[in-house]
Amino acid sequence: MSDDILTRANVVSEGSATTKDDAIREAGALLVSSGAVDASYVDAMLERETSVSTYMGNLLAIPHGTNESKDAIKTSALSLVRYDHPIDWDGEEVRFAVGIAGVGDEHLGILSKIAVVFSDEDEVAKLVAAKDADELYALLEEVNAE
Repeated sequence: MSDDILTRANVVSEGSATTKDDAIREAGALLVSSGAVDASYVDAMLERETSVSTYMGNLLAIPHGTNESKDAIKTSALSLVRYDHPIDWDGEEVRFAVGIAGVGDEHLGILSKIAVVFSDEDEVAKLVAAKDADELYALLEEVNAE
């Protein structure tokens, strides 16, 4: 189904970024290339990070745009980039950058589903151990369930 929030194409198992800003750009670029957001949304993701860290704990950061950037969102979507080497996220270690774009208030439901997965250390360990993007996607596919 094309209306899935997370598509296989938006899952990258070996991110190339080495800094927080580049990780945000990498997660954002997937949202842009999938047609979910305009390129301006990536700037809003970087802007949001300057005021509020999107580090969530358990190796997860969830970069997303500012409220003012809602117009740049065409459809709700997620992107996930995993890093072999932890990214320094304001002094915290991040292995997963999950880019979030939500139409209206849809991002709140999306956020809660991601939070449930990443609050379980066993699930996080499975995500770290997943051998490729296909396996990562299979582990996270439940976020698409209504």
